[in-house]
Amino acid sequence: MQSVLSSTMKYILVTGGVISGIGKGVIASSVGTILKHCGLRVTSIKIDPYINIDAGTFSPYEHGEVFVLDDGGEVDLDLGNYERFLDVTLHRDNNITTGKIYQQVINKERRGDYLGKTVQVVPHVTDAIQEWVERVAKIPVDGNSKEPEVCIVELGGTIGDIEGMPFVEAFRQFQFRVKRENFCVMHVSLIPQPSTTGEQKTKPTQSSVRELRGLGLSPDFIMCRSQTPLAENVKEKISMFCHVHPQRVICVHDCNSIYKVPLVLYEEKLVDNLRTTLQLPIHQPTPRRLLIKWKELADRHDRALKEVSIALVGKYTKLGDSYISVTKALQHAAICINHKLKINVIDAADLENETEQEDPAKYHEAWRRLCCSSGIIVPGGFGIRGTEGKIKAVKWARTQKKPLLGVCLGMQSAVIEFSRNVLGMEDAHSTEFNAQTTHPVVIEMPEHNPGDMGGTMRLGKRRTIFKHKDSILRSLYGNVDYVEERHRHRYEVNPKMIKQLEEKGLRFVGHDVDGERMEIVELEGHPYFVGVQYHPEYLSRPMKPSPPYLGLILAACNKLKMYMTRGCRLSPKTSFCESESDEELSEITSRLSCNLASVDTVNGVTFPSDEIPVLNGSVE
Repeated sequence: MQSVLSSTMKYILVTGGVISGIGKGVIASSVGTILKHCGLRVTSIKIDPYINIDAGTFSPYEHGEVFVLDDGGEVDLDLGNYERFLDVTLHRDNNITTGKIYQQVINKERRGDYLGKTVQVVPHVTDAIQEWVERVAKIPVDGNSKEPEVCIVELGGTIGDIEGMPFVEAFRQFQFRVKRENFCVMHVSLIPQPSTTGEQKTKPTQSSVRELRGLGLSPDFIMCRSQTPLAENVKEKISMFCHVHPQRVICVHDCNSIYKVPLVLYEEKLVDNLRTTLQLPIHQPTPRRLLIKWKELADRHDRALKEVSIALVGKYTKLGDSYISVTKALQHAAICINHKLKINVIDAADLENETEQEDPAKYHEAWRRLCCSSGIIVPGGFGIRGTEGKIKAVKWARTQKKPLLGVCLGMQSAVIEFSRNVLGMEDAHSTEFNAQTTHPVVIEMPEHNPGDMGGTMRLGKRRTIFKHKDSILRSLYGNVDYVEERHRHRYEVNPKMIKQLEEKGLRFVGHDVDGERMEIVELEGHPYFVGVQYHPEYLSRPMKPSPPYLGLILAACNKLKMYMTRGCRLSPKTSFCESESDEELSEITSRLSCNLASVDTVNGVTFPSDEIPVLNGSVE
């Protein structure tokens, strides 16, 4: 029998129509952000209908970056969006896949839990989906023991996809299981606008909604993705033919930043409509601080005049989402000090000697872009392709005293380069790439299982202990004794090589709790030459940038030394209106220059990847 608590949980299902990649994740995150600022506890679930158990074995070119959670879950990158927008800590079960559901059902069948019955998609698979959603929705995600009040569920893919059918049927049943007043459907659909006529077309949305309703789900809200704001007659037409109230046809037009989306939804009266639809305990008036905070944030992003350029030397450069957490962490840090970020994405293979022979123009262009950048980041990766290019980029940063941040494989590349060119170990390498090297400076971790690929790495949040008081990174973290960051790796720096490396100035200032695994490396006498074995980008937030990334941006702007001199504090320059009175809020509102109705639009229908991070201050 259903508990009283579960019956009061509110569920918002976000589906997509017409095309994929339409912005369901951004809209789901923005809805959650608004509700959280209304005083509600919000959690999120992402459903990926593929048969993989998790995202851990994906190539970055398949679905973009693999995002890692505190508990070691390797999940879809949309969960990174949820964490950044909502500032929550999700769990591996917040990402549901067809593989996980079928694995659970098959395991129950093997144990005899179904008592000899024929196991079928309906009811056994659909019941498993519903039970999973109900269970995960109750797990606290905001650092306390209180259960969430609203669960936003994003169904990946497009309505009509064959692999998503069991999930659609499960939610058709689910709306009656939790009662209709506790469940609503947001359908995200495309409103194309052909350049030949400039007319906003509603037929694709009508067809998509018709298909959704044919499967037993009627949308309560239609979120219309368009290049420009919807005309009123277009809204009325969608309302009439899709059986939705005109006020619940929400326009989400293209913005120059995804952080303007909560503002767009707020202006479309989404809070008021959700309050009445789900009977949410939101007290009047709706929070004005939300609007102030996000308008200030967007305004500050638009005002930034100075630019900082960072070279991202990676392997998976053909798809922007491959390094989405890295680019967002850089953006968080850049806006923190009132700078616009320019990322020069460089394929590491283009920096290698083979490219010089095969395509000299590409080789010299890659080196030109590297040399013109103010700082360099070398992110993680797997496989030998591009490794020598990363090592060359590290050498250039070391010899030219250019700010460098190496993450995971980037840190290992820094150790390999230093061993070759400073210690004189010409064939120094990682056993991942050269098992026969006579100087294995990077080795496979002893506990690693070389059998299965999925879930066998060192994953999740782990503690790093600082061993040196004068560490740059320790200062950036606030002079703490330890930090906890998320990991994802199979190889580590060889502990037997540490003494030789440190004698030449490459200091390992952070170790694991046992003191055996090297976590942080810094080069003496260099403005900013830092490597970390963990992935600090996973915990970066728009209003709390990751310290290693902030250090890189500060060093690239020649502001790190001044920042350190001031005790790693930002000068108070802008606030987030946390303590202003209503009169002061009104005054601030009138000063804001961010006009939602006149934001710049971009071509295409997918949201741009630039975020707008802000801190309560800046470095002057």
